[in-house]
Amino acid sequence: MRITAHDVLIVTDVQNDFCPGGALAVPDGDAVIEVVHRVAARFEHIVLVQDWHPADHISFASNHPGKRPFEQIDLPYGSQTLWPDHCIQGSFGADFHPALQLPQAELILRKGFDPLIDSYSVFFENDRITPTGLAGYLRERNLTRVFLAGLAYDYCVGYSALDARRLVLEAFVIRDACRAIDLSGSVARIEREFAEAGVALIESGELATVIR
Repeated sequence: MRITAHDVLIVTDVQNDFCPGGALAVPDGDAVIEVVHRVAARFEHIVLVQDWHPADHISFASNHPGKRPFEQIDLPYGSQTLWPDHCIQGSFGADFHPALQLPQAELILRKGFDPLIDSYSVFFENDRITPTGLAGYLRERNLTRVFLAGLAYDYCVGYSALDARRLVLEAFVIRDACRAIDLSGSVARIEREFAEAGVALIESGELATVIR
């Protein structure tokens, strides 16, 4: 598959808290970095995404007395998984992993900063309505195919891919450049949704040189 000047690599949430030793570590999460670096060299356009929560964020179990991480609650925008406190604004855990070196990235998008709503997707908050602004950015830059990598495959990467399809963008998830949480069958569930929505799963070795 040849990468063109209309393609963008979106690298999601490769942050200390999602890597080994972090507050919400994705198993083997830091292993994506080498693959991301390898594929990034083939892209003219790269966007980095950063989870960026206030300490009082509604998705933190610590802000719901009597609740524990990974329990489900109902909120005005729907069902919400409660998480350990993670990626708190300005913290070490919210920083990109130090091994991730993509200075050529054209945009850093922060999500999840509204204390009253979570945001998995890079395109919409979890009400599925409120936009992050990324769709407009891609439209104005004439970037029409998105390639997704990072953490976690079955949450932020997956939701982003599905929303890309909702926005009539071609969406490719680079499977070996992602790692999953797999909470209560979340991998199987997201892959069923990929198949229904037309999200393509590819491996990094399928990507060829950029056509400018």
